[in-house]
Amino acid sequence: MRILLDTHVLLWAAKGTLPSTTKSILEDTANDLYFSAVNLWEIELKRSRLKVDSKVLYQNMLHNGYRELSITARHVFELSRLANFHSDPFDRILLAQAMSEQLFLLTADETIKRYADQIDCILSFDQE
Repeated sequence: MRILLDTHVLLWAAKGTLPSTTKSILEDTANDLYFSAVNLWEIELKRSRLKVDSKVLYQNMLHNGYRELSITARHVFELSRLANFHSDPFDRILLAQAMSEQLFLLTADETIKRYADQIDCILSFDQE
């Protein structure tokens, strides 16, 4: 399975606080894991609150075999297909990237889960 990680999933993985079912998804070598430049952008903008070094996180993700997904015009154009459930621009572009690249978006975000009826790319989990 090809999976794009929501920003909070990346942060939980980095801190070792993922629910066990989600951790098993990330550890399954059959899955291709992706992160987006959007994740790093969001982390960098919230750096003082999150207290995460996005450069270190980036290097760790690459070291662990995660694949980087850049933002393209195709992703931006995909935004027009999204219902207006969510106003968070980071989450919206991650959804658009998942749709455009035929990736599953792994998230625990309840608002993003509302798109599951519209978009067949939501892989959701509940926090344990």
